[in-house]
Amino acid sequence: MAKNALVEQANGERTRTGNTVLPRVDIYETDQEILLQADVPGVAPGNVDLRYERGELTLHGKRAARPQTGEAILGENEAGDFYRVFQLHETIDASKIDAELKQGVLTVHLPKHEAVKPKLVTVKSA
Repeated sequence: MAKNALVEQANGERTRTGNTVLPRVDIYETDQEILLQADVPGVAPGNVDLRYERGELTLHGKRAARPQTGEAILGENEAGDFYRVFQLHETIDASKIDAELKQGVLTVHLPKHEAVKPKLVTVKSA
């Protein structure tokens, strides 16, 4: 990944209103875009707030409690808010940011400006 293309700014923490969970995030870079994938199992698209403002991408939402069908022996999927903030590099074209939520994975496409994308130059014979 290019240096400083996407830098995490802050992590979630315990708040007075309850637990804040940190979704696991993978970030990839291609010639065309930065791709962020966050694990948010059990979260509905309507419970995700994804915002770009002043160079920061903020991922915030709420994971509801699972219905309990018996006495809990182990519980690793806590209900609560989730929150992550990432600083975007100026190579990202914020007007083209797109996201989808499928099978518990939020995928955010952060396209690069045309000016920073590699260009193939055709060599002609003389």
